[in-house]
Amino acid sequence: MTEKLRKKLITALKIVVSVALIYFIFTKIQFEDVVKTLKDSNPLYLILGILLVVLSKVLAAFRLNLYFHQIEVRITQLSNLKLYLLGMFYNLFLPGGIGGDAYKGYVIQKKYKSGTKKVVSVLLLDRLSGMLLIFIYICVLALLLDYPIFATHRWIFATGIPLSIIVFLGLNKQFFPYALPVYWKSLGYSAFVQLSQLVCILCILKSLSIELQTVEYLFTFLISSIVSVIPLTIGGFGSREITFLYGAEWLGLTESTSVAISLTFFSITALISLFGIFYHFKKPKLETLD
Repeated sequence: MTEKLRKKLITALKIVVSVALIYFIFTKIQFEDVVKTLKDSNPLYLILGILLVVLSKVLAAFRLNLYFHQIEVRITQLSNLKLYLLGMFYNLFLPGGIGGDAYKGYVIQKKYKSGTKKVVSVLLLDRLSGMLLIFIYICVLALLLDYPIFATHRWIFATGIPLSIIVFLGLNKQFFPYALPVYWKSLGYSAFVQLSQLVCILCILKSLSIELQTVEYLFTFLISSIVSVIPLTIGGFGSREITFLYGAEWLGLTESTSVAISLTFFSITALISLFGIFYHFKKPKLETLD
């Protein structure tokens, strides 16, 4: 099997999985209920939500540039932002071709010759830093949830926060010592990245006039953020929604509203990612700091 055919098959499989999951979701809930929920939304809060997601992506790009600078990739913030936006476009709209991270790694290595292993390592560390903060926020919200399963295991979530930080620090020291100087700063960026997205969800909830069970919705969103990273669907489309559906059943949330929240967040992310098409046709020139 040729590489080109393999990529086409992977893309087709992801599309099938996404469609199948969405179809399954709408066998469990009424499509009209989701549409009605979205129609009644307040556009002003949605605009604020869009701005917050933009902020989160800018902060994520800054975090990645911290790691780049540690391997002597002295790319400017503006050039890195352009490259990051292009990567977002590739991740969402060209999943079977060159993925966003793979493309960033390729052009960085081509220009700066930092070593493929180091480039791949910092791209991985950037992702793991974000995942760590998602896990930490999950633990924090779990401590606030008033359900028997959480109440009886609060010690696990409480100890999970410092333990995860220590473990990740140990991994950095052992395998990526060159990235250690930006460890805490990268976690700071990750904290604000995820916080921006959580506030975006709050804006979506506000736009849908949802005042109750806010913590439950935020908790479900964070779980869906982890699930959406699994490369089985197109940009997490379908996997995030199925997580919201079962999260709603588990936590006693309104299912149609939960799916509407997920679809709204995906639409915001897709809209922002679409702007990367400009740099697909006009590749960004990577400028170096003096």
